[in-house]
Amino acid sequence: MNGADTAFVLISAFLVMLMTPGLAFFYGGMVRVKSALNMLMMSFISLGIVSVLWVLYGYSLAFGPDTGGVIGNLDFVGLQGISPESLTEKGGIPVMVFVLFQMMFAILTPALMSGALADRVKFSAWAVFLTLWVTLVYFPVAHWVWAEGGWLYELEVIDFAGGTAVHINAGIGALAAVLVVGKRIGFTKDPMRPHSLPLVVLGAALLWFGWFGFNAGSALAADGSSATMALNTQVATGAAVLGWLVHERIRHGAFTTLGAASGAIAGLVAITPAGADVNAMGALAIGVVAGGVCSWAVSLKFKLGYDDSLDVVGVHLVGGVIGTLLVGFLAVDGVGGLEQFGKQAVGAFSVMAFSFVVSWILAKLVQATIGFRAGADEETAGVDQAFHAETAYDLTAGGGSSVRTRGETPVPGAAPTAPGAKRHETYAGAATTGTNAEVHAGAEDGTNGGTNDETNDGAEARVDA
Repeated sequence: MNGADTAFVLISAFLVMLMTPGLAFFYGGMVRVKSALNMLMMSFISLGIVSVLWVLYGYSLAFGPDTGGVIGNLDFVGLQGISPESLTEKGGIPVMVFVLFQMMFAILTPALMSGALADRVKFSAWAVFLTLWVTLVYFPVAHWVWAEGGWLYELEVIDFAGGTAVHINAGIGALAAVLVVGKRIGFTKDPMRPHSLPLVVLGAALLWFGWFGFNAGSALAADGSSATMALNTQVATGAAVLGWLVHERIRHGAFTTLGAASGAIAGLVAITPAGADVNAMGALAIGVVAGGVCSWAVSLKFKLGYDDSLDVVGVHLVGGVIGTLLVGFLAVDGVGGLEQFGKQAVGAFSVMAFSFVVSWILAKLVQATIGFRAGADEETAGVDQAFHAETAYDLTAGGGSSVRTRGETPVPGAAPTAPGAKRHETYAGAATTGTNAEVHAGAEDGTNGGTNDETNDGAEARVDA
């Protein structure tokens, strides 16, 4: 056993694990208040479901002995035959460390899809869909790309850390599911802005940090390949932030925080398949292209009429295709060229075709049996309360409550609100369903313990009585 390489891959696995809660924060901040917890849970549940499936049969299907280039066999069901002393054939790391590292990839990939379905699906249906999708889509594609005998592996398609198996796979699968589930109520009509941009930036920062384990760790050794991948990950991501912001400034006239965070993710996605095979200038080129093109691609949902809530298609599918194809030209050491570009195209578009068809069938199956889409009342009121019986920001205090209409004049000299009492202010005016929430804590009269909740889940404009 090589202790240094083993420690490096273990730490990389821990970093990749951090990406799933990072993704939860990134997506959670981008949705409206009434869906924030549901968005966190849609990512978090993948940690539970996929961890179990991976041990039961997922690792065996993805990395077991090949059966015709399509999927592994069941030799390793329940991780039978793998002991703590078992070492990988390439490099002296324990097989169990490799199992753990690849488990984190399997957990993250379906979680990426959840952002496309934000605000409008049943949580139980999502859990069923996730289980079916990771079994019938992710495990086979992971075998194609990374396992000896897998047909894309044998074709020598370059995918160092998951441009096809992770990002194209999840991006096109998300599009298929969106087409089955349909659009959110009020899509293109009501404002649906992020409720917490600080959470978005926090999530993006955690993803960026964890991505070093995702990319560099895929070398499975602390060596020159991992060093190259780590450097190129940073270079491409920084360039993509700039590329996105420049396009955004030209097109929309502002440099937004959401754009900077989204640009970072686009760069991380695009460099994932390519980073170990290009030099620093190639990484810079991939990052700039990914930032600008993905910034443009997120607007396609309005032109083409599909409701990809949090731009999974525009960032992960488009960014994954960019990185997978560009490495065909930009790979160094005599690898790049038309022949390699052709191989990359085969890899990208075969995964797209397979994942789209199977994902669409699975979404249709879930919709036809238990129902994928939340009810209209549940969606309008908020899926947090409907499926989790919780809210992300509960500012109420225990005890009684007093209710008065906005504009009512308090009686001079009246007793202040008792500590622990709850005061609601109601507003006259049309109900809205957008994303801007204002919350003010603290009693107006300055007494301790009271709460005054103003929630305007929609446009800022309101009519006072």
